[in-house]
Amino acid sequence: MAAFERAKSGIPGLDKALDNIRLGDNVVWNVTNLNEFSYFVNPYVKQAKEDNRNLIYIRFANHPPLIEMTDEDFRLLEIEQNNPDSEFCMIKRDGIKIYKVNPYNQFETFTLEVHRIIEKEGFDAFYVFDCLSDLQAVWSTDLMMGNFFKVTCPFLFKLDTIAYFPIIRGRHSYDAIAKIRETTQLFLNVYSNSPEEVYFSPLKVWNRYSQTMFLGHKFNLKTGSVKVLQDGQELSKYYKTINSEIYQNGQTLDSWERYMLQIRREYAEGKDLSEECDKICELMMTKDEKMLSKIKEYFTFDDYLTIYDRRIGSGLVGGKTCGMLLARKIIEKNCPEIYNNTFEPDDSFYIGSDLFYTYIVSNDLWDLRVNQRTKEGYYEYGRKLEEGLKNGVFSDEIKKGFIQILDYFGQNPIIVRSSSFLEDGYGNAFAGKYESVFCVNRGTLEERLAAFEDAVKIVYASTMNISALEYRKLNGLDDTDEQMALLVQRVSGSYCGDYLFPTAAGVGFSYSPYSPLPDMDNSKGMLRLVMGLGTKAVDRTKKDYPRIINLDKPEVTLMKDIKEKHRYSQHYLDVIDFKEMRLHDIPVGEGLDIIPRYAKKVLGEHDREAERMFRERGQRREIIFVNCEGLVKNHEFIDVMKEILNTLESAYDYPVDIEYTVNVGEDNSFNINLLQCRPLQVSTNNENIEMPEDKTVLFHIKESSMGMSRKNKIDAICYVDPHKYYEYPYAQKSSISRVIGEVNTYCKNNDKTAILIVPGRIGTSSPELGIPVVFADISHFSAILEESYSEVGYMPELSFGSHMFQDLVEAEIYYGALFENEKKIEFNRDLIYDYPNVLKDISPNLNDDVYDMIQVIDFGEDKAEFYHDMNNDETMCIFK
Repeated sequence: MAAFERAKSGIPGLDKALDNIRLGDNVVWNVTNLNEFSYFVNPYVKQAKEDNRNLIYIRFANHPPLIEMTDEDFRLLEIEQNNPDSEFCMIKRDGIKIYKVNPYNQFETFTLEVHRIIEKEGFDAFYVFDCLSDLQAVWSTDLMMGNFFKVTCPFLFKLDTIAYFPIIRGRHSYDAIAKIRETTQLFLNVYSNSPEEVYFSPLKVWNRYSQTMFLGHKFNLKTGSVKVLQDGQELSKYYKTINSEIYQNGQTLDSWERYMLQIRREYAEGKDLSEECDKICELMMTKDEKMLSKIKEYFTFDDYLTIYDRRIGSGLVGGKTCGMLLARKIIEKNCPEIYNNTFEPDDSFYIGSDLFYTYIVSNDLWDLRVNQRTKEGYYEYGRKLEEGLKNGVFSDEIKKGFIQILDYFGQNPIIVRSSSFLEDGYGNAFAGKYESVFCVNRGTLEERLAAFEDAVKIVYASTMNISALEYRKLNGLDDTDEQMALLVQRVSGSYCGDYLFPTAAGVGFSYSPYSPLPDMDNSKGMLRLVMGLGTKAVDRTKKDYPRIINLDKPEVTLMKDIKEKHRYSQHYLDVIDFKEMRLHDIPVGEGLDIIPRYAKKVLGEHDREAERMFRERGQRREIIFVNCEGLVKNHEFIDVMKEILNTLESAYDYPVDIEYTVNVGEDNSFNINLLQCRPLQVSTNNENIEMPEDKTVLFHIKESSMGMSRKNKIDAICYVDPHKYYEYPYAQKSSISRVIGEVNTYCKNNDKTAILIVPGRIGTSSPELGIPVVFADISHFSAILEESYSEVGYMPELSFGSHMFQDLVEAEIYYGALFENEKKIEFNRDLIYDYPNVLKDISPNLNDDVYDMIQVIDFGEDKAEFYHDMNNDETMCIFK
């Protein structure tokens, strides 16, 4: 027969999933127990018999036989074993040749005997081998087991055979499994959760590929059907099954691992490990004392074991990981019905902080690190270290840990997230300061590993980006030890065509410092919700407006009519694209076309007026815009989110900020994946501020701001003219960010309290919608206002929940909007031009167009005054 010819496995769905087993294939089944292997080997044996294959069973283990054997078979094999005239211990029965080989003859003798059997049987034979794990028990080493496979597999391949091997998951070192995997043609993980269903996930399929081949598959034992897992809820169930097992790292032991083995034994013996739990918590979780106390309150020894078993490298797992895990434990304990019925299981991996230092040292970057920690080298060496971190290399040992992560997730997309020492603790959120990198996670293992390594490097390098450095200095953390751990998570969502994305995602707050509605109870909190990946909820990009849900009055909207609803809705959604192999956005219309009808119902709202107009013209058209209306009107969803936020705030003794995804089902059901939780850096206590009367008013606004109450003297104002910014060449618009940054530096260096007024949306990545500054460009302004200018399409969005907003709140920077409606009581912009423009003194080398566009006032002794009353949401700035 021809090499690589297709053969039947006995399971049609498996044949389809793997594009058939081929002659030459060695198939390794990584199972929890041999019962799982039987689900696949029995149909394979039956099919081989039907096809009159030369079927051979290599029997060497002490476990029950993998192919049914009678007492008579055992008796005959025993006779053959004691027969000196027999070349091999072999019997024939019912179309099967059963060879018995003695592994106690040790590696060389055993391997040579198997080799001779394979040579004797020749081409096109079909094999079943006993469990490779039993060789470890006999030889007391994984190394020899791996070596046996490494020399046997190629010989089987050479003779165009097909061979099935089972191996027990969790019993072997990573090196042994890696040796087997790199040698074999097919390597599959198998998990079961019921007598009727078993899951399998191909980790390696040599010489063939499809978009769905490396996803999880469900094998129904009753019907024989095989289903690719692409639905978000099915994937959730699949990973819940995987997580029911204890997932173990390799067997190479250091002192920490020896300690953990000892503690495991003591735990199994029923000893009180309270003190040891505290020690493990401090060695593995975080340095934040408040977070430590909360973790110790909620976590059990089993929880620490789970984290330990899913950690790559030593050190702490970091703030973001701690916040996510703590929040999930709080809900598990205090809201068990939500946790058990609504939450997706957590299947994260954690890359310990010690690897960050290891990476720095191994790439000869330590001197840069030392120099960066000095006052004079803080920024200069930060830039150099950032570049070095992007271009380093990982050791083979670290790569092995990375491959372990990739093996677990298969070819489902993942995200590598920062989880530094200082993130998500009480006092500093670091919102958006460090990178998160999506990995499409498709292709060969080498390609996936390279992409994963690049993602880790990007996150490591982000510790030195200018916004992170500025943030740390602004918060007095520039001389604080900041190491980077990593949180690796599966991207939650459903497969839709060539894309993957959740139904919706967003951020939530248990307390809202913004009161856009009359008599709104700020303590009820709010949600910021978008279709697709949650990046649209935290970043300000394109012409997208997320749905803001005030949980006190969730269905009330500020939009006056359907036209406003349509305009200020979401126009693009972020997706994982498997054709282009990247994350990017697509028009919402394209997304609505490919999602199930039930998902479309919860995301969109019909423009009935426009639809009626088309009907009157004899056309039937569905006009839908995305504003997550169905989720807003789903009382169960709203109640669950309220309970989650309220429960977390009570447990934290502090307002909280969360990130989450939502995947909906046909029956109006939904799953929530809680991705992140941190204390919300906002004051809930504000004094009443009385507005002055009979003064020269620059601006006076109501119900369009956020921030604590205050009364300040103002030293400087920076104003960007919206019309002149609009006329400025598009290619040069981004350069205005640098000018704003220079004004910011001037105010910082001269201790000036300043106001910044800009057109459109501050911090957007789209220059046509506003000025694309980063936080470092605006960090020293005490108040920032966005000005509406509808003539050219500039529309402020008080983006409560975005990373930019978090920066402003945490730095106690006032944030307001000068709308073109009744909320703007007064704005006398001409007053700004009664003062000389000092921008030329700050930045003397700009062109005249910029000096005309940007007016900077330095009042000197004759300061302006700024008033903001949060309780009445009223703001005023007056000139003397």
